[in-house]
Amino acid sequence: MRRSRLSIPAVLALSSVLACSGGDGGAPDAAPAEDAMTATEESAPANPRFGVWQMETDRPPPYRNVMTYEPWGDGGMRITVATTNNEGETSEWSYETLFDGEFRPVSGQENATTAVEVVDEYTNRILNARDGEVRQIIINVLSEDGNAINNEYRRINEDGTEQEPTYVVYRRIE
Repeated sequence: MRRSRLSIPAVLALSSVLACSGGDGGAPDAAPAEDAMTATEESAPANPRFGVWQMETDRPPPYRNVMTYEPWGDGGMRITVATTNNEGETSEWSYETLFDGEFRPVSGQENATTAVEVVDEYTNRILNARDGEVRQIIINVLSEDGNAINNEYRRINEDGTEQEPTYVVYRRIE
């Protein structure tokens, strides 16, 4: 299927269809105060995603991909991804979200922004953009037992066409 280049608003509309859920994806009624961008575990509500998650893979060591979810802001989360490739080289990037669908910068990736919104109690929709163009939609589903995260990755090519989805499972390790 061929599509014209999708803008961020168009992808937001498309991602609602892709998620196939009853969630409204709406933003909270009030924006948090600017000085509320640093949270402690005492002030953040318990989020079942908080913790450390390792990607299941058949790749031999030293390959490793670990996501860390921790409290941030007023009810938000900081996500850090640390990867060790097959040659043993490491990289790390991170972003923060308030689950309001607003794009925020990604540290460690040039010209990258990410927006996250809650679809339902188990599902988040993540939009990754480069240079203002959404290039990936991730449907992130927490298992009912809280010990696995299943990600469906939908990559969007520069010409607007979509690649076949890929699937990855992360298991809680902490």
